[in-house]
Amino acid sequence: MASITDPNMADRFTSAMEEMHNKQSKTFGEMVEMTTELCQSHRQFVKSALDTCLKKCKDDEMLFETIQTYKRELVQKSASLKEKKRAISEMVSEIQQKEMQKDDIIQKIEKLKEEQTKRKEIIVSQNKANKDRLRNLQKARVVFQDHLGLEMRLVRGEKLQLVFRNINPSDQDSAYVVTMGIKDGSYQIMSSDPVLECLSVLESRLQETNNLPAFLANIRKEFISQARR
Repeated sequence: MASITDPNMADRFTSAMEEMHNKQSKTFGEMVEMTTELCQSHRQFVKSALDTCLKKCKDDEMLFETIQTYKRELVQKSASLKEKKRAISEMVSEIQQKEMQKDDIIQKIEKLKEEQTKRKEIIVSQNKANKDRLRNLQKARVVFQDHLGLEMRLVRGEKLQLVFRNINPSDQDSAYVVTMGIKDGSYQIMSSDPVLECLSVLESRLQETNNLPAFLANIRKEFISQARR
């Protein structure tokens, strides 16, 4: 061990301390440099992580906004779909109602056709009956007009007046009148002048037998009987 009295001891100690100081300074410098690098690296990492986080947040916000937009569109589409379903349901109901109305109209048309056909048949039958009655009237007119002085007058195109003369022996020209017509294919006796109490009975018998000459004969007999009272 060197003696402390060695005159070079101080130089060596100083040199050793400087060397140690240099080594420590170098080590410290390396540590500082390393620390600086680590700090820079850390700052870059933090900055990168922050940028990444910010970008992720922004992307998440955009994604959230997109999701909200999709939700709103989905709500609107659901409402629109519901409205369309309601409109379709109303349309189907209206179509069904119109189909029912159409079926009802078709049934009514068929019924009207049947009624029209029946009315045509009735009209044809009544026309035939009226023609037969007119022929009977014509025959009766010839017989009674030529032999008994019967006169037939058409009143307003609807009514027929039967004017009997040669009833009252004291007044051969005195007129005895029966007014009649044809309704629904049947003879209708409307009035007589003078009034005959049995006129309704004679009318019913005429409608039953359709024998106009017999009816005229019976009417004439009743007028004669009344005139002789």
